[in-house]
Amino acid sequence: MRLVLISIILWACAPFATAQELTVATVTRPPFSMVENGADTGFSIDLMRALAADLGREVRFVRAEQFGDMLDVVRRGAADAAIANISITASREADFDFTQPIFESGLQIMVHGDAASPSIWAALFSKDILLAIALSFGALFAGGMLMWWLERGHEGYFNRPAKRAAFPAFWWALNLVVNGGFEERVPRSALGRLFGVVLVVSSLFMVSLVVAKITTTLTVAEIQSAVNSVNDLYGKKVGTTRGSTASAYLDRHDVSHRSYDDLAALLKAFESGALEAVVFDAPILAYYVNTSDGDAALAGPVFLRENYGIVLPSGSGLAEPLNQSLLRLRENGTYDEIYRTWFGTR
Repeated sequence: MRLVLISIILWACAPFATAQELTVATVTRPPFSMVENGADTGFSIDLMRALAADLGREVRFVRAEQFGDMLDVVRRGAADAAIANISITASREADFDFTQPIFESGLQIMVHGDAASPSIWAALFSKDILLAIALSFGALFAGGMLMWWLERGHEGYFNRPAKRAAFPAFWWALNLVVNGGFEERVPRSALGRLFGVVLVVSSLFMVSLVVAKITTTLTVAEIQSAVNSVNDLYGKKVGTTRGSTASAYLDRHDVSHRSYDDLAALLKAFESGALEAVVFDAPILAYYVNTSDGDAALAGPVFLRENYGIVLPSGSGLAEPLNQSLLRLRENGTYDEIYRTWFGTR
C-alpha cells in the first residue's frame, strides 16, 4: 500500500519537477550560439544560463539546423523559448512574444580584403597601364633610332652600326624626355635639330598622358572596388541568409542578392569567391573576420540598427519573469561580465 502511495505522489509531482527545466531552441550563430568541444557556448547561451539560474530553473538547449527551424520549434510549442541573434521585428512580434532587448546590433557589409583596400600594385600592373608603358617605350625607341639615322654622320655619339646603336639611341631619347637631353650630345644637322625640338615638345604630352592614365586607372579601381555603403552594392554579387532582416532590407532597396539557407552556406559561398559582398548581422561578421583565416574585411559603418531578444510563444508566462531577471543581471553586473567575455569592453 505504501509503495502505491509513493508512486501516486511521484506521479503527481512529476509535472512540477519537469516544469523546472526550460527547453530553449537555438541555432549556430557564432559568437552568440555555437558548439565547442561538444558543449553549447556563446554569448546568448551564457546569458540564457544566467537567466535560468536567476530564476532557479535548469535549462536544456535544442539546436536547430536553420534559423527558421528554431522559430518553428517555439511556434509548435516544443520549446519554451528561443535564443541566438533573433532580431525583434514587427512581423515576428505578430507570431511570438519577445523579452526586453538582450543585445543592440545592426547590419554591416563584409567584403574580401583586397576589395576593401584595392591594391595599388594590381592597378599599376593592369592591362591599360602596361599597354601605356609599352607604347611609351616603343615611342622612345623609335624616336631614338630616327635620331640615330639623322645624326649618324654628324654627331659622334650616333656614329655606330644600327645593332650597337639601339640601346644608346633609346637611352638618349629617354634622357631627353626625363632630363631634357645631353648638353654635349645635341643634334648637329638641321633635320636632327628640328626633330629634337619635336621630341622635346611631344615628350611633355607623353609624360602628361602616362601620368593621367595611371591616375585614371587608380581612381577607377578605387571607385569600382571600394564598398562603403549599400549604394555601392548595386551590380555586385551580394549574399545573405533567407528570411533574414538583411534580406528584407536588400529587397526594400532593390539590391539583387542571393539567399542561402543558413550562415554556413553563406560563408562557404563567400570563401569560394561566388560572392563579392555579404550583408548580415554586424557582430557575427566581425567575429568571422577576427577569427577566420580567410581574407575578409568589414566595409562601411553599421546600419539598420536593431535589437535582439528572446523569442517566446505568444502569451507565454515567461516574459515577465525573464524581463525581471534580465534587469537584475544588468544591475548586478552579470550581463556586463558576459558581454566582456565575448565582445570586450563596451
